[in-house]
Formats: sequence, structure tokens, C-alpha cells
Amino acid sequence: MPSESDIRAALSQVRYPGFSRDIVSFGLVKSIQVQDGMIVVGISLATRDPNVPRLIHEQAMDILQKLAGEGNVRLDFDIKDPPNAAGSSSDSLGKASIPGVKRVIAVASGKGGVGKSTVASNLAVALAKTGARTGLCDCDLYGPSIAHMFGTTERPYQNEEQQIVPVEKHGLQLMSMGLLLEDDSPVIVRGPVATRYTQQFLRQCAWDDLDYLVLDLPPGTGDIQLTIVQTVALDGAVIVTTPQEVALIDARKAVAMFQKVNVPILGIIENMSFFVCPSDGQVYHIFGKGGGEHEAKRLGVPLLGQIPIEMSVRECGDEGHPIALEDAEKSQASRAFQEIAVNVRAVTPA
Repeated sequence: MPSESDIRAALSQVRYPGFSRDIVSFGLVKSIQVQDGMIVVGISLATRDPNVPRLIHEQAMDILQKLAGEGNVRLDFDIKDPPNAAGSSSDSLGKASIPGVKRVIAVASGKGGVGKSTVASNLAVALAKTGARTGLCDCDLYGPSIAHMFGTTERPYQNEEQQIVPVEKHGLQLMSMGLLLEDDSPVIVRGPVATRYTQQFLRQCAWDDLDYLVLDLPPGTGDIQLTIVQTVALDGAVIVTTPQEVALIDARKAVAMFQKVNVPILGIIENMSFFVCPSDGQVYHIFGKGGGEHEAKRLGVPLLGQIPIEMSVRECGDEGHPIALEDAEKSQASRAFQEIAVNVRAVTPA
């Protein structure tokens, strides 16, 4: 019969459905026993999706029966409902809360170029304007932009507890790889190192009594995104898209990733929704019309807001002064972000 280490190595080939990570590294394999010619494996899951244990059972049985022979393998599943409370500190995938933070919201997109970082920055600013203590963590290690968008070159420092103290700007607590690098310095790290950096940003930062921590995720569904959704107790995710179908197709992939690990989708934000011509007030739907609204209805989640195309959004971002800081009477985009912040607070009650 194979040894326990052989069995564990074999089970490391079983992927959690929808993820590249295996059930062993997830910590789902709770026990392995080899006795009287029988392999007995205990697996613990927290899911309401019946397909998850079924697919894991099929994969594991196929692999272990090749190792030990048919009839010599038994899988014992302990299946629990995931926690319902948004503020719960952990679940069976090893998720944990972030010290000093009450609510964690991920801002994600299925593809680049939809203005996700602009939305994350202005959402954080708008949340702070509602009176909430807010932080913003730039989780895009390879293309960090938050430092530039907030106009700061200040370096974080380490306190006596060996924690990274976030930079403060415009009333927000900020952390970004861009604050740690010299100008134009590239980040050249492989996936495992990138995930360690991400964990350090989230867990080893001295976040100071935040009501909200907004996470600006990289585009897509790669290693960094998977690390966050697998290990951080997120209160929900906001999906950023533009109206056209090609962007919505990729947005659905991001939605599916969060649904696989029971992270609630708080709603859809449609960026670059329309352009109002300043000369005649005519509205132009440059990237199409109604895509975000239709997708929100399909998912059964709120359309949190629609952000117009305004030159001032780009100008303010380049100048390190997010548009949401502007008076809502002067900017339709600023007004939209402030309405979105109110909607986000409504779907993440204390």
C-alpha cells in the first residue's frame, strides 16, 4: 500500500473546482489513514454548491484508485454551510480577517483597460467623504498606479511591531508597490513571490481602525487574485466593466471566480458609460448602451452606478487629485462616484 506521503502527493493533483490551487494546499484534507489494505481520506468543505464535492470526489477517486486499486479507497466528506455573516473571521478555505479593518471590498475586472484603478481610487475617496474611515491597497504588483493617482512619493515605514505603516493622503490610508519603488523600476517576480508580497501588504500593514479597506485587484483571474479570494475574508466584490459585450464577457469570468468561493457580488459599476458633449449637451454612448445594467439584472445584483466619460477624470488622476474630491455640482463623474459610495454602504451594512 502507498504511504501517507504518497497519498498526500497524489491528492495535490486534485484541483479545487474553478481554481488552479489544489485541495491539499487549501488545507481541505483533514486526515489520511492507511489500514487493512484500505485508504481512508477525510475532506472538509464549506460550500452550498453540490458540484464542488462531486467534482473533488471524482478527481480524488480516480487518482487514488490508480494508486491503490479499486475498492481500496474511501473518501469521508464533512460538508458545512459557509458562514453567512459578512464580518466572519474565517472559513474552511483558511480565510481570515485583516487586523484593523471592519470590511474588505475587492474591486475587480475581468480585463484591463476598463478603468478599474480609477474606479477603486475614487470609490475609496467617495467612501471617505461619507464619513467612513477608509484605506486603499493597490494589489496590482506589476502595474501599480495608486501612488501616481494620489500624487504621493512618500515611502511607508516600519513601526516597532515590524508592521508597514500605510501612507496617508486625501484622508485615506494607502499602500502600493508603487510607494516602495523608484520611478520606472519594474517589478520582476514570479507568481509565488508575488503572492507573498500580496499577503504582506494585507496582513502586515498597520491599518488603523478602518471601516472599509478597498482592494484594487489586478485585471483578470491570476495568482494574486486567487491568493486574495482564497485567504482573505472579503465582505464582497465590486465588478467594473464598460458597456460593450467584449468587456462583459471578461467581467463574467471575474464574477464566476468570486462565486466559486462564496464571495458575494455587491454590484456592477459601469465605467465609460456615456459622453455628454459640452457644446450641445448631446449624449453619446461611445462603447454601447445598457451592458452593465443588463449584466446586473442577469446576475441579480445592483447596478451601483454609471460613470460618464469626462476629461477631468483623466486630468485629476494624472495630477494626483482623484475626481471624487471635486464638488459634485462641478462634475457629473464626481457625483456618480459619491452616489456609488452611498450604494456600497447600503449593501455592506454595519
